[in-house]
Amino acid sequence: MTPPRHRHQLLTLVGSVTGAVIVALDGTVLTIAQPAMRRDLHASFTAVQWTSTGYLIAVAGLLVFAGRLGDRYGHQRLFAVGTLGFAATSAGIGLAPGIGWVIGLRVAQGVFGALLQPATLGMLRAAYPPDRIGVPIAWRTSAIGVAAAAGPVVGGALTAQLGWRAVFFLSVVPALAIGVGALVVRLPAPKPAPDVRLDLPGAFLLAVALVCLVHTLVAIPETGWTAATALGLAAVAAAGGALVRHARRTAHPLVPPGLLRSAPVASGLSVLVAASASVFGALFVGTYFLQDVLALDPLESGLRALPLPAMMVLGAPVCVRPLRRYGARRTAMAGMALLALGLLLFSRLDAGSTALAIGGCFLLMGAGFGAVMVTTTSVIVRHAPVDHAGVAGGLQQTALNVGPTLGVAGATTLMALAAPRAGGGGAGGGGPLWAGGEFLPAMGVTLPVLAAVAAAGVPLAAGLPGRAAVRARKA
Repeated sequence: MTPPRHRHQLLTLVGSVTGAVIVALDGTVLTIAQPAMRRDLHASFTAVQWTSTGYLIAVAGLLVFAGRLGDRYGHQRLFAVGTLGFAATSAGIGLAPGIGWVIGLRVAQGVFGALLQPATLGMLRAAYPPDRIGVPIAWRTSAIGVAAAAGPVVGGALTAQLGWRAVFFLSVVPALAIGVGALVVRLPAPKPAPDVRLDLPGAFLLAVALVCLVHTLVAIPETGWTAATALGLAAVAAAGGALVRHARRTAHPLVPPGLLRSAPVASGLSVLVAASASVFGALFVGTYFLQDVLALDPLESGLRALPLPAMMVLGAPVCVRPLRRYGARRTAMAGMALLALGLLLFSRLDAGSTALAIGGCFLLMGAGFGAVMVTTTSVIVRHAPVDHAGVAGGLQQTALNVGPTLGVAGATTLMALAAPRAGGGGAGGGGPLWAGGEFLPAMGVTLPVLAAVAAAGVPLAAGLPGRAAVRARKA
């Protein structure tokens, strides 16, 4: 490898990792800052929740189309626009005079986040050959783990010392730096394909389907299953059906048919949804276990759960070795098995469980999820043609947005069926969300179901490349 090429790859990796960390850190610090924001702006609980929901809806609806824009106009260009817009909206939120401004700017921030995220993977796909893409993706996954671990601590410290507005200024300087750098430093990359059609009707239908899905799912933890839930799911089905019909009739669909017909890509997306749904559903339940059953404060709860992101940080680079030696199929199967085991062990915890036992469960979950993240992302990006890398990155990011919302909605439904709510933790109450004597039996039902979801990812991983593909690349 020539030094200039190595330098270009290093710059691409730094930009991709920094962009991914900025987005991941923003989400984790916001959760810590929301209570202080609510008090300072005299906002309702529902309005504050929309600072998260509005962002998530904007991101989920635009990720795939944003990836297609990168394929058409260049990923570095979209990356620059996304990061600079993200910086501007972050600064605007920090200066916002009221909760309405915060919600509107969070939606705008979601739009720029959608431009940014697929571009981070598209740039990596363009800079690295397919057989070497695993290492940069592992470093990217590890950096996201660092952001997940550091976010609550950094957000708590900034909110306590400087106020909630400080957490939004946290990302402004690094986002501006990499955004300006992406505009000034032109890295060699394949020329954008001018013949790529944008398929605006398909983008609209997909956005409607995903917006309805996410909006419906995020409402379930607060409202439960209502008539509005049924209407939302019906809208998802109608928009999804119209999208499929449109894709069959148009010459240039938003998602190229060959991409979804690729067994490795389809399998990777399915495994990623199953893994993220089970992990985030378990984290939702685990948070209430730590704070309501064990009576830990948020900082102590975060420390007990720290082995999960820590294993993502440490395990992601290590995962590259078995990925190269045994192939993606076995690596992903092992990761899903570890995840399922961690969930099953967690379901057996009670009020007398030690910190070591709790940390061990989170450690297994983190090791499994980190392995799955690296493996599936590598497969999805590697098996996409360079001129479809943006769409592939958008699909991967969409799976990582839809999976957690499915997991939290499913966990909430199972907990509500197994145990009545106490009512204190509802719309801003300070008491526990579930009755104390009913929580542990409900957790004992919910977490094994989530473990079964993770276990279902083992046969789903059968479509990933095996050892034969590894030997063929070596040959």
